[in-house]
Amino acid sequence: MTLLGRSDLDVFPLALGGNVFGWTADRDASFQILDAFHAGGGNFIDTADGYSAWVPGNSGGESETIIGEWLAARGPSDVIIATKVSSHPEFRGLSAKNIRAAAEASLNRLGVDTIDLYYAHFDDAETPLEETVAAFGQLVTDGLVRHTAVSNYAADRIRSWISLAQDAGTALPVAVQPHYNLVHRNDIEESIIPVAQEFGLSLVPYYALASGFLTGKYRSTDATAVASARAGGASKYATEHGLRIIGELESIGAAHNASVTSVALAWLRAQSTVAAPIASASRVEQVADLLAGATLELATEELHALDEISAWIPANA
Repeated sequence: MTLLGRSDLDVFPLALGGNVFGWTADRDASFQILDAFHAGGGNFIDTADGYSAWVPGNSGGESETIIGEWLAARGPSDVIIATKVSSHPEFRGLSAKNIRAAAEASLNRLGVDTIDLYYAHFDDAETPLEETVAAFGQLVTDGLVRHTAVSNYAADRIRSWISLAQDAGTALPVAVQPHYNLVHRNDIEESIIPVAQEFGLSLVPYYALASGFLTGKYRSTDATAVASARAGGASKYATEHGLRIIGELESIGAAHNASVTSVALAWLRAQSTVAAPIASASRVEQVADLLAGATLELATEELHALDEISAWIPANA
């Protein structure tokens, strides 16, 4: 278990991504996945109010609704829920009015009294940051939210948020959620991690498995060759560079009797300020590798080997 930033949120070092609930995992499959994750020691679930509005026939909030139904059915006492605001079709942006309405809607779908960790999902350039920061702080003051966080924010905007919150004496963010994995490193390590180190923020990276590429399943750049809703996102990484990374993950995994998935998550978990990578499962059979990735400890030389090969740049780049 690990604490998020300077908060009291003690979480399993891997967050179960809820983006697939109501999309590639229906209600029954989602319940099986949640059951397996919790039975394996997982207590940290990540979702957003906009999941999964992109699916034909959905309107947004499906993931939160399924998680809420699971919480009501199972009654776990130790689960920590993170959700986000700004992407629901009815609650776009980060105005104070919208944040309050969206939070209340999320609470209703989740069936909880308080959201443990509430993210600003995407920066909103049209709303003054002062207004957004104040609105998030008010949610904490009013008991609707325990802790605040930011997702997809640039380093300078994170600094501005923290400065405004400090000046106002309101809640400071405890976590940041960036796109970070073995095939997408540089900008996070150069800009976001230094800010996280300075202000005691924890990283909770999304796309920890690069849309599934870092499971080792996708070896073709032809997305049509893979029967998966996520193949297009994964296949773009199937370059010479990407496949070298998969080869190294396989080699290290063989030494630990671990999967490519587990090794990729273990590498990310070992990076500076990372508390809990986010990874999702569309089938219950996939959960075991996620859980293993939260406990697998790689040797220093193995971490170094992955650092070196993932930083390799093709000569024609």
